[in-house]
Amino acid sequence: MTLRVLSVFGTRPEAIKMAPLVLALQKSTDFDSQVCVTGQHREMLDQVLTLFKIIPDYDLALMKPGQDLFDVTAAAIVGMRDVLVSAKPDIVLVHGDTTTCLAAALAAFYHAIPVAHIEAGLRTGDLSAPFPEELNRSLVAKIASHHFAPTESARQNLLNEGIDDAAISVTGNTVIDALLMTRDSINKTFSGVYWRKQLGDGVYGCLDDTTRRTILITAHRRENFGQGFDNICRAISQLAEQHSDWDFVYPVHLNPNVRNPVNILLGQYTNVHLIEPLDYKTFVWLMDKSELVITDSGGIQEEAPSLGKPVLVMRDVTERPEAVAAGTVRLVGTEIESIVNEVELVMENADIYRRMATAINPYGDGHSVERILNQLKQGASLALQVCA
Repeated sequence: MTLRVLSVFGTRPEAIKMAPLVLALQKSTDFDSQVCVTGQHREMLDQVLTLFKIIPDYDLALMKPGQDLFDVTAAAIVGMRDVLVSAKPDIVLVHGDTTTCLAAALAAFYHAIPVAHIEAGLRTGDLSAPFPEELNRSLVAKIASHHFAPTESARQNLLNEGIDDAAISVTGNTVIDALLMTRDSINKTFSGVYWRKQLGDGVYGCLDDTTRRTILITAHRRENFGQGFDNICRAISQLAEQHSDWDFVYPVHLNPNVRNPVNILLGQYTNVHLIEPLDYKTFVWLMDKSELVITDSGGIQEEAPSLGKPVLVMRDVTERPEAVAAGTVRLVGTEIESIVNEVELVMENADIYRRMATAINPYGDGHSVERILNQLKQGASLALQVCA
């Protein structure tokens, strides 16, 4: 019997991590695969769909100017109601911890359709950090009938919450599949002329200059808005002033809560390059060419170590403690002095840099999708059971 699978995602990170799984589902004769996107991130989502040549069967296109979490959540749940009636899936696949993930899982539950949760079991233990993601993924764990945990630590989190061990599979993280697929593709396909066009003369020039080194920055977390984000920008400004021989490249998120302080506090530095958000393949190439990464995001903590890049996380807690334990990631908080001191330590201490750059990535080997598909095939009879 062919299993009817509906994959639902709406943000750029979800799309990146779900893309290799969607492509594998489409190729397999064991599955009838459909895709629904919510458009929670519109432009950045479309870039990923184009890169991986994924054409959604359903697009809720729910983003409108001035929306808040209430608007997005309500629109996603109502939109999924009609999609599920039309698609009639045997199982719904959701990813991670976004509003899309929670809304799709809840809608499937209301329709008594089983849910499989990709990247299940990540926890900080603090519902306010990250906000609202920690609550989203915790609630989805109560709904899902199968949990694809990226690591043993994530599996243990689920067991601690009373999830049946038989319903959990440790698969690694699909982002490594996507990353390695993309890296191999771009290394074979694109030349320096292409990257110069994508990044502009300034950024490409600093990457091409062997006398200079580059730090890649990503920061957009909702819980850092306000003082935390001010601190992040002021720390970067100090680093830029004190290290004029380094370049700091920052693809700036579209959210005005990010763009406004970034432009005000960092716009005057010649070695801070504020650029527009990048398509995924360009971002992967930039990350591969950079010396290290400072970030407040989640997925890059998994990706950068596969490219041998140390990651400094500007948060007080992380739901990815495996990277900290492995030595590929350091938590540096959101205080100005702490960020500056920790980043300089990695910039200036060759031994610390080498240990971080060569540590084994705990998040996978590029075969996570294969493991998920095998589990879906083996567990088809369980997945087809109606939710209680």
